[in-house]
Amino acid sequence: MSRAKRVTIADIARLAGVSPGAVSFALNGRPGVSEQTRQRILDIAEAHQWQPSSAARALVGSRAGVVGFAVNRPARTLGTEAFFTDLIAGVQSALGARRMSMQMVLVSSIEEEMATYRRWRSANQVDGVIVIDPHDDDPRLTLLTELPLPAVVIGSRPSAADEPAAIWLDDRRAAHSLFDYLAALGHSRIAYVSGPGEFQHTRMRAEVLGELSARGVAGETLVTDFSPAAATSATRALLSRAERPTAIVYDNDVMAIAGLRVAQEMDVAVPSVLSLASFDDSVVTGLVHPSITCLTRDTFALGEGAAEFLLEQIETPEVLPARSGPLPELTIRESTAAPR
Repeated sequence: MSRAKRVTIADIARLAGVSPGAVSFALNGRPGVSEQTRQRILDIAEAHQWQPSSAARALVGSRAGVVGFAVNRPARTLGTEAFFTDLIAGVQSALGARRMSMQMVLVSSIEEEMATYRRWRSANQVDGVIVIDPHDDDPRLTLLTELPLPAVVIGSRPSAADEPAAIWLDDRRAAHSLFDYLAALGHSRIAYVSGPGEFQHTRMRAEVLGELSARGVAGETLVTDFSPAAATSATRALLSRAERPTAIVYDNDVMAIAGLRVAQEMDVAVPSVLSLASFDDSVVTGLVHPSITCLTRDTFALGEGAAEFLLEQIETPEVLPARSGPLPELTIRESTAAPR
């Protein structure tokens, strides 16, 4: 196909072996085609650098009525994390009230996530995106500003002047509330079993734990991938040492429950010998025995607030000021006590 000729929907339809209507559904993120067909059409469109014409946009309107959410997490962990279930439910609740939809895709790397944003922007598939798990010097934030593509980042700090708007959670304050409580109980050896180390919230939580050395607390961070299997392995290694930690804190509820199972397997009494806690809460943490001390936050409200914030940002050419998200509260349950 000649590079001088503008690629049309009809060209893409011919190359994909489908109707122009199916191509339109795929490019606009609408139901009506299988996921396999949609991906084939998107790959062809990207390979030929297809872009919608201004005339076509004028006919159908400049808005797609869709919000994008690209998630760079292992697919297996998403099914077990209550955080994502509650977050997505909150987002969908806010979007449904405005008769908008969400297109969610799983990606395996930041590079793939950035390519998804470029594709969405070039094809006018989404009106804006929600971004999670920001890093320091995050290239995604620079790209979204350059495209430009309206975005709201769910992060651990307010947005900088050259970044997309952020709805932020004070992770330093939250980490202090949990780690300080354990130190006040008398724990002098605390382990933190975290998610990936490049995430801002992981770094902040680890920093807060390190600051407790001034109070005589020896802190240690073990980085994992958020999975129960990784939490199980890390906990078993910690409890196999001659000098065990007296408390272990996990990044999410499922990891904490996996850690509790290991303690029971190794006949380490919770909480008389070992205290356990989690940075995330769910219904399950209150049902297991012993029930698990957690930081409790309204994740549904966080998702709802992020979606509403993004809809405002889509309507505004200037980047909106950062907003704070729901403050977490420490919920004390049976899994924590003074060390024996």
